[in-house]
Amino acid sequence: MLTISQRGQEMPASPIRKLVPYAEAAKARGTKVYHLNIGQPDIETPKMVLDAVRNSDFKVLEYSHSAGNESYRRKLVNYYASVGIHVNHQQIIITTGGSEAIQFGFLACLDAGDELIIPEPFYANYNGFAVAAGVTVVPITSTIETGFALPPIADFEAKITPRTKAIVICNPNNPTGYLYSKEEMEQLKEIVLKHNLYLFSDEAYREFCYEGTQTSAMHLTGIDDHVIIMDTISKRYSACGGRIGAFVCKNQKVLDAVMKFAQARLSPPSFAQIAGEAAIDLPANYFDTTKAEYKSRRDLIVKRLNAMDGVFCPNPGGAFYAMAKLPIDDADVFCQWLLESYDYEGATVMLAPATGFYGTPGLGKKEVRLAYVLNLNDIDKAMDCLEHALKAYSKLIN
Repeated sequence: MLTISQRGQEMPASPIRKLVPYAEAAKARGTKVYHLNIGQPDIETPKMVLDAVRNSDFKVLEYSHSAGNESYRRKLVNYYASVGIHVNHQQIIITTGGSEAIQFGFLACLDAGDELIIPEPFYANYNGFAVAAGVTVVPITSTIETGFALPPIADFEAKITPRTKAIVICNPNNPTGYLYSKEEMEQLKEIVLKHNLYLFSDEAYREFCYEGTQTSAMHLTGIDDHVIIMDTISKRYSACGGRIGAFVCKNQKVLDAVMKFAQARLSPPSFAQIAGEAAIDLPANYFDTTKAEYKSRRDLIVKRLNAMDGVFCPNPGGAFYAMAKLPIDDADVFCQWLLESYDYEGATVMLAPATGFYGTPGLGKKEVRLAYVLNLNDIDKAMDCLEHALKAYSKLIN
Protein backbone atom coordinates (compact mmCIF):
# COMPACT_ATOMS: atom_id res chain seq x y z
CA MET A 1 0.00 0.00 0.00
CA LEU A 2 1.23 3.48 -0.85
CA THR A 3 1.90 5.65 2.17
CA ILE A 4 2.18 9.34 2.93
CA SER A 5 5.47 10.64 4.30
CA GLN A 6 5.79 11.31 8.01
CA ARG A 7 6.38 14.92 7.04
CA GLY A 8 3.14 15.00 5.08
CA GLN A 9 1.22 13.50 7.96
CA GLU A 10 2.69 15.94 10.48
CA MET A 11 2.16 19.05 8.35
CA PRO A 12 -0.47 21.08 10.23
CA ALA A 13 -3.58 22.41 8.53
CA SER A 14 -3.91 26.18 8.41
CA PRO A 15 -5.96 27.43 11.37
CA ILE A 16 -6.83 30.43 9.21
CA ARG A 17 -8.10 28.52 6.18
CA LYS A 18 -9.43 25.24 7.61
CA LEU A 19 -12.92 26.68 8.14
CA VAL A 20 -13.21 27.86 4.53
CA PRO A 21 -15.57 25.01 3.48
CA TYR A 22 -18.01 26.05 6.24
CA ALA A 23 -17.83 29.68 5.10
CA GLU A 24 -18.49 28.64 1.51
CA ALA A 25 -21.49 26.59 2.62
CA ALA A 26 -22.84 29.54 4.60
CA LYS A 27 -22.56 31.78 1.54
CA ALA A 28 -24.29 29.13 -0.57
CA ARG A 29 -27.20 29.31 1.89
CA GLY A 30 -27.36 33.06 1.29
CA THR A 31 -25.64 34.11 4.54
CA LYS A 32 -23.29 37.08 4.37
CA VAL A 33 -19.91 36.26 5.94
CA TYR A 34 -17.75 38.98 7.47
CA HIS A 35 -14.19 37.76 7.02
CA LEU A 36 -12.12 38.66 10.06
CA ASN A 37 -10.22 35.39 9.86
CA ILE A 38 -7.46 36.27 7.41
CA GLY A 39 -5.09 39.19 6.90
CA GLN A 40 -6.36 40.13 3.46
CA PRO A 41 -6.69 43.93 3.46
CA ASP A 42 -9.58 45.56 1.63
CA ILE A 43 -7.45 48.66 0.99
CA GLU A 44 -6.83 48.96 -2.73
CA THR A 45 -3.43 48.08 -4.14
CA PRO A 46 -1.95 51.42 -5.29
CA LYS A 47 -2.90 52.20 -8.90
CA MET A 48 0.66 53.22 -9.65
CA VAL A 49 1.82 49.73 -8.68
CA LEU A 50 -0.78 47.96 -10.84
CA ASP A 51 -0.13 50.33 -13.76
CA ALA A 52 3.56 49.41 -13.70
CA VAL A 53 2.54 45.82 -14.44
CA ARG A 54 -0.19 46.75 -16.93
CA ASN A 55 2.19 48.98 -18.89
CA SER A 56 5.12 46.56 -18.96
CA ASP A 57 6.54 46.24 -22.45
CA PHE A 58 8.75 43.26 -23.26
CA LYS A 59 8.84 40.54 -25.89
CA VAL A 60 9.77 37.60 -23.64
CA LEU A 61 8.75 36.96 -20.04
CA GLU A 62 12.19 35.83 -18.91
CA TYR A 63 13.61 34.33 -15.77
CA SER A 64 15.06 36.96 -13.51
CA HIS A 65 18.29 36.54 -11.59
CA SER A 66 17.75 33.93 -8.87
CA ALA A 67 18.30 36.67 -6.30
CA GLY A 68 15.74 38.87 -8.04
CA ASN A 69 16.09 41.76 -10.46
CA GLU A 70 19.13 43.85 -9.58
CA SER A 71 17.21 47.06 -10.26
CA TYR A 72 14.64 46.04 -7.64
CA ARG A 73 17.25 45.03 -5.09
CA ARG A 74 19.09 48.31 -5.55
CA LYS A 75 15.88 50.26 -4.97
CA LEU A 76 15.17 48.18 -1.87
CA VAL A 77 18.52 49.33 -0.49
CA ASN A 78 17.11 52.87 -0.46
CA TYR A 79 13.84 51.72 1.08
CA TYR A 80 15.63 49.93 3.89
CA ALA A 81 17.91 52.91 4.47
CA SER A 82 14.79 55.05 4.94
CA VAL A 83 13.83 52.88 7.94
CA GLY A 84 17.33 52.75 9.40
CA ILE A 85 18.42 49.41 7.93
CA HIS A 86 21.71 49.68 6.06
CA VAL A 87 22.43 46.87 3.59
CA ASN A 88 23.67 46.58 0.02
CA HIS A 89 21.83 44.95 -2.87
CA GLN A 90 23.89 41.76 -2.59
CA GLN A 91 22.58 41.24 0.94
CA ILE A 92 19.00 41.02 -0.35
CA ILE A 93 17.50 37.94 -2.02
CA ILE A 94 14.01 38.36 -3.48
CA THR A 95 11.70 35.51 -2.58
CA THR A 96 8.29 34.18 -3.56
CA GLY A 97 6.48 35.92 -0.74
CA GLY A 98 7.70 36.23 2.81
CA SER A 99 6.85 32.53 3.13
CA GLU A 100 9.75 31.48 0.94
CA ALA A 101 12.09 33.74 2.90
CA ILE A 102 11.11 31.87 6.07
CA GLN A 103 11.50 28.50 4.39
CA PHE A 104 14.89 29.36 2.88
CA GLY A 105 16.13 30.59 6.24
CA PHE A 106 15.09 27.45 8.09
CA LEU A 107 16.55 25.18 5.42
CA ALA A 108 19.83 27.07 5.17
CA CYS A 109 20.50 27.61 8.88
CA LEU A 110 19.02 24.58 10.64
CA ASP A 111 19.57 20.85 10.42
CA ALA A 112 16.90 18.20 10.92
CA GLY A 113 16.41 17.74 14.64
CA ASP A 114 17.49 21.27 15.53
CA GLU A 115 15.24 23.46 17.66
CA LEU A 116 14.01 27.00 17.29
CA ILE A 117 12.35 29.01 20.02
CA ILE A 118 9.27 31.09 19.23
CA PRO A 119 7.13 33.14 21.63
CA GLU A 120 3.57 31.85 21.34
CA PRO A 121 1.01 32.53 20.06
CA PHE A 122 2.86 32.74 16.74
CA TYR A 123 2.14 32.89 13.01
CA ALA A 124 0.87 29.37 12.35
CA ASN A 125 2.90 28.80 9.19
CA TYR A 126 6.16 28.95 11.16
CA ASN A 127 5.11 25.55 12.44
CA GLY A 128 4.44 24.29 8.93
CA PHE A 129 7.82 25.45 7.63
CA ALA A 130 9.52 23.89 10.65
CA VAL A 131 7.85 20.55 9.92
CA ALA A 132 8.95 20.79 6.28
CA ALA A 133 12.53 21.46 7.39
CA GLY A 134 12.48 18.69 9.99
CA VAL A 135 13.13 21.08 12.89
CA THR A 136 11.30 21.39 16.19
CA VAL A 137 9.46 24.49 17.37
CA VAL A 138 9.93 25.11 21.08
CA PRO A 139 7.20 27.54 22.20
CA ILE A 140 7.53 30.00 25.06
CA THR A 141 4.17 31.27 26.20
CA SER A 142 3.19 34.92 26.27
CA THR A 143 -0.19 35.67 27.78
CA ILE A 144 -3.21 37.75 26.90
CA GLU A 145 -3.16 39.20 30.43
CA THR A 146 0.16 40.97 29.66
CA GLY A 147 -0.97 41.95 26.17
CA PHE A 148 1.40 39.25 24.83
CA ALA A 149 4.58 41.02 25.94
CA LEU A 150 7.89 39.21 25.47
CA PRO A 151 8.13 36.39 28.03
CA PRO A 152 10.87 36.73 30.68
CA ILE A 153 14.36 35.94 29.46
CA ALA A 154 14.54 33.27 32.16
CA ASP A 155 11.84 31.41 30.21
CA PHE A 156 14.08 31.42 27.14
CA GLU A 157 17.10 30.27 29.14
CA ALA A 158 15.09 27.37 30.55
CA LYS A 159 14.26 26.08 27.07
CA ILE A 160 17.72 26.35 25.47
CA THR A 161 19.41 23.01 24.76
CA PRO A 162 22.42 21.95 22.66
CA ARG A 163 19.99 21.61 19.71
CA THR A 164 18.71 25.20 19.98
CA LYS A 165 19.86 27.15 16.93
CA ALA A 166 17.51 30.12 16.56
CA ILE A 167 14.86 32.42 17.98
CA VAL A 168 12.01 33.59 15.74
CA ILE A 169 10.04 36.78 16.36
CA CYS A 170 7.46 38.76 14.43
CA ASN A 171 7.50 42.50 15.11
CA PRO A 172 4.84 43.91 15.06
CA ASN A 173 3.38 40.53 15.83
CA ASN A 174 1.00 38.32 13.94
CA PRO A 175 -1.34 37.11 15.49
CA THR A 176 -1.28 39.33 18.59
CA GLY A 177 -0.49 42.79 17.19
CA TYR A 178 2.07 43.24 19.98
CA LEU A 179 4.89 45.69 19.23
CA TYR A 180 8.17 44.64 20.85
CA SER A 181 9.98 47.52 22.53
CA LYS A 182 13.62 48.46 22.03
CA GLU A 183 14.32 47.12 25.52
CA GLU A 184 12.77 43.75 24.66
CA MET A 185 14.76 43.58 21.43
CA GLU A 186 17.96 44.32 23.36
CA GLN A 187 17.13 41.45 25.72
CA LEU A 188 16.84 39.14 22.74
CA LYS A 189 20.17 40.41 21.45
CA GLU A 190 21.90 39.45 24.68
CA ILE A 191 20.55 35.90 24.70
CA VAL A 192 21.36 35.46 21.00
CA LEU A 193 24.96 36.48 21.62
CA LYS A 194 25.27 34.45 24.81
CA HIS A 195 24.14 31.21 23.16
CA ASN A 196 25.35 31.89 19.60
CA LEU A 197 21.90 31.72 18.00
CA TYR A 198 20.30 33.05 14.84
CA LEU A 199 17.62 35.71 15.28
CA PHE A 200 14.93 35.42 12.59
CA SER A 201 12.83 38.58 12.47
CA ASP A 202 9.59 38.67 10.49
CA GLU A 203 8.98 42.35 9.75
CA ALA A 204 6.01 42.15 7.38
CA TYR A 205 4.05 44.79 9.34
CA ARG A 206 6.88 47.31 9.87
CA GLU A 207 4.87 50.29 8.66
CA PHE A 208 1.86 49.66 10.87
CA CYS A 209 2.83 50.77 14.39
CA TYR A 210 0.26 52.86 16.26
CA GLU A 211 1.96 53.68 19.56
CA GLY A 212 5.75 53.80 19.50
CA THR A 213 8.06 52.78 16.68
CA GLN A 214 9.33 49.48 15.37
CA THR A 215 12.79 48.33 16.43
CA SER A 216 14.13 46.17 13.64
CA ALA A 217 16.46 43.31 14.48
CA MET A 218 18.89 45.10 12.16
CA HIS A 219 18.81 48.16 14.39
CA LEU A 220 20.61 46.09 17.02
CA THR A 221 24.37 46.56 17.04
CA GLY A 222 27.01 43.86 17.27
CA ILE A 223 24.94 40.93 15.96
CA ASP A 224 25.06 41.38 12.18
CA ASP A 225 26.02 37.75 11.54
CA HIS A 226 23.12 36.49 13.66
CA VAL A 227 20.22 38.48 12.17
CA ILE A 228 17.95 37.43 9.32
CA ILE A 229 15.04 39.62 8.24
CA MET A 230 12.08 38.03 6.50
CA ASP A 231 10.05 40.61 4.63
CA THR A 232 7.19 40.95 2.14
CA ILE A 233 5.22 43.49 0.09
CA SER A 234 1.96 41.62 0.80
CA LYS A 235 0.62 43.70 3.68
CA ARG A 236 2.75 46.81 3.15
CA TYR A 237 1.17 47.62 -0.21
CA SER A 238 -1.96 45.45 -0.01
CA ALA A 239 -0.45 43.13 -2.62
CA CYS A 240 -0.85 39.70 -1.03
CA GLY A 241 -1.34 37.91 -4.34
CA GLY A 242 1.90 39.27 -5.78
CA ARG A 243 3.91 36.78 -3.72
CA ILE A 244 7.04 38.89 -3.44
CA GLY A 245 9.18 38.92 -0.32
CA ALA A 246 12.78 39.43 0.66
CA PHE A 247 15.45 37.59 2.62
CA VAL A 248 17.81 40.17 4.11
CA CYS A 249 21.02 39.21 5.87
CA LYS A 250 24.63 40.39 6.31
CA ASN A 251 26.07 36.92 6.97
CA GLN A 252 27.75 35.93 3.71
CA LYS A 253 27.79 32.21 4.48
CA VAL A 254 24.04 32.27 5.05
CA LEU A 255 23.49 34.27 1.86
CA ASP A 256 25.59 31.79 -0.14
CA ALA A 257 23.56 28.87 1.22
CA VAL A 258 20.21 30.58 0.58
CA MET A 259 21.28 31.38 -2.98
CA LYS A 260 21.56 27.65 -3.71
CA PHE A 261 17.94 27.19 -2.64
CA ALA A 262 16.99 30.25 -4.70
CA GLN A 263 18.72 28.84 -7.75
CA ALA A 264 16.92 25.52 -7.30
CA ARG A 265 13.56 27.27 -7.64
CA LEU A 266 15.04 29.35 -10.51
CA SER A 267 13.60 32.84 -9.91
CA PRO A 268 10.92 34.83 -8.10
CA PRO A 269 7.80 36.02 -10.01
CA SER A 270 8.66 38.56 -12.70
CA PHE A 271 5.46 40.62 -12.86
CA ALA A 272 5.33 40.98 -9.09
CA GLN A 273 8.93 42.21 -9.00
CA ILE A 274 7.86 44.98 -11.35
CA ALA A 275 5.03 45.79 -8.94
CA GLY A 276 7.36 45.72 -5.94
CA GLU A 277 9.85 48.01 -7.63
CA ALA A 278 7.13 50.50 -8.55
CA ALA A 279 5.84 50.48 -4.97
CA ILE A 280 9.11 51.92 -3.70
CA ASP A 281 8.38 55.05 -5.74
CA LEU A 282 5.12 55.73 -3.92
CA PRO A 283 5.00 59.13 -2.18
CA ALA A 284 6.68 59.28 1.23
CA ASN A 285 3.31 59.97 2.86
CA TYR A 286 1.63 56.89 1.32
CA PHE A 287 1.60 55.03 4.63
CA ASP A 288 0.12 57.96 6.56
CA THR A 289 -3.35 57.30 5.14
CA THR A 290 -3.29 53.51 5.40
CA LYS A 291 -1.82 53.59 8.90
CA ALA A 292 -4.50 56.06 10.06
CA GLU A 293 -7.20 53.86 8.55
CA TYR A 294 -5.94 50.73 10.31
CA LYS A 295 -5.63 52.63 13.60
CA SER A 296 -9.25 53.76 13.41
CA ARG A 297 -10.31 50.17 12.69
CA ARG A 298 -8.24 48.91 15.60
CA ASP A 299 -9.75 51.45 17.95
CA LEU A 300 -13.27 50.47 16.90
CA ILE A 301 -12.84 46.70 17.10
CA VAL A 302 -11.04 46.83 20.47
CA LYS A 303 -13.70 49.16 21.89
CA ARG A 304 -16.54 46.97 20.66
CA LEU A 305 -14.95 43.75 21.90
CA ASN A 306 -14.18 45.04 25.38
CA ALA A 307 -17.76 46.34 25.71
CA MET A 308 -19.12 42.79 25.32
CA ASP A 309 -19.90 40.76 28.43
CA GLY A 310 -17.03 38.45 29.36
CA VAL A 311 -14.74 39.53 26.51
CA PHE A 312 -11.18 40.82 26.94
CA CYS A 313 -9.05 42.23 24.12
CA PRO A 314 -5.69 43.91 24.80
CA ASN A 315 -4.89 46.95 22.67
CA PRO A 316 -2.50 45.86 19.90
CA GLY A 317 0.37 48.23 19.14
CA GLY A 318 0.84 47.28 15.51
CA ALA A 319 -0.04 45.10 12.50
CA PHE A 320 -3.78 44.65 11.92
CA TYR A 321 -4.70 41.80 14.23
CA ALA A 322 -6.29 41.58 17.65
CA MET A 323 -6.53 38.60 19.98
CA ALA A 324 -9.61 38.35 22.15
CA LYS A 325 -10.58 36.06 25.00
CA LEU A 326 -14.24 35.07 24.72
CA PRO A 327 -16.69 33.49 27.20
CA ILE A 328 -16.73 30.20 25.28
CA ASP A 329 -15.62 26.63 25.92
CA ASP A 330 -13.81 25.79 22.68
CA ALA A 331 -12.78 28.33 20.02
CA ASP A 332 -12.64 25.73 17.23
CA VAL A 333 -16.18 24.57 17.97
CA PHE A 334 -17.46 28.13 18.37
CA CYS A 335 -15.93 29.39 15.13
CA GLN A 336 -17.36 26.43 13.21
CA TRP A 337 -20.77 26.94 14.87
CA LEU A 338 -20.78 30.59 13.73
CA LEU A 339 -20.55 29.42 10.12
CA GLU A 340 -22.64 26.26 10.30
CA SER A 341 -25.48 27.15 12.59
CA TYR A 342 -25.74 30.88 13.22
CA ASP A 343 -26.69 34.10 11.55
CA TYR A 344 -27.82 37.49 12.74
CA GLU A 345 -29.96 39.44 10.29
CA GLY A 346 -28.69 37.20 7.51
CA ALA A 347 -25.01 37.52 8.38
CA THR A 348 -22.30 35.79 10.39
CA VAL A 349 -18.64 36.34 11.14
CA MET A 350 -15.59 34.21 10.37
CA LEU A 351 -12.85 34.21 13.00
CA ALA A 352 -9.56 32.31 13.38
CA PRO A 353 -9.46 30.00 16.43
CA ALA A 354 -6.37 30.83 18.48
CA THR A 355 -5.51 27.19 19.14
CA GLY A 356 -3.72 27.04 15.81
CA PHE A 357 -1.37 29.85 16.83
CA TYR A 358 -0.09 28.06 19.92
CA GLY A 359 2.50 25.31 19.96
CA THR A 360 1.56 24.14 23.45
CA PRO A 361 -1.44 21.77 23.33
CA GLY A 362 -4.51 23.04 25.13
CA LEU A 363 -3.71 26.75 24.97
CA GLY A 364 -5.89 29.29 23.19
CA LYS A 365 -9.11 27.33 23.68
CA LYS A 366 -11.02 30.48 24.62
CA GLU A 367 -9.22 32.90 22.31
CA VAL A 368 -9.68 34.00 18.71
CA ARG A 369 -7.73 36.18 16.32
CA LEU A 370 -9.54 38.94 14.46
CA ALA A 371 -8.03 40.69 11.44
CA TYR A 372 -9.36 44.23 11.23
CA VAL A 373 -9.04 44.40 7.47
CA LEU A 374 -12.63 45.47 6.75
CA ASN A 375 -14.01 48.99 6.61
CA LEU A 376 -15.44 50.61 9.73
CA ASN A 377 -19.04 49.99 8.76
CA ASP A 378 -18.43 46.28 8.17
CA ILE A 379 -16.44 45.95 11.40
CA ASP A 380 -19.35 47.48 13.30
CA LYS A 381 -21.82 45.06 11.71
CA ALA A 382 -19.49 42.12 12.33
CA MET A 383 -19.24 43.11 16.00
CA ASP A 384 -23.04 43.34 16.22
CA CYS A 385 -23.18 39.83 14.86
CA LEU A 386 -20.51 38.53 17.26
CA GLU A 387 -22.14 40.16 20.28
CA HIS A 388 -25.49 38.52 19.56
CA ALA A 389 -23.77 35.23 18.71
CA LEU A 390 -22.01 35.11 22.09
CA LYS A 391 -25.35 35.54 23.87
CA ALA A 392 -26.93 32.78 21.83
CA TYR A 393 -23.94 30.47 22.28
CA SER A 394 -23.95 31.03 26.04
CA LYS A 395 -27.42 29.56 26.23
CA LEU A 396 -26.24 26.46 24.38
CA ILE A 397 -23.27 25.69 26.63
CA ASN A 398 -24.69 26.77 30.01
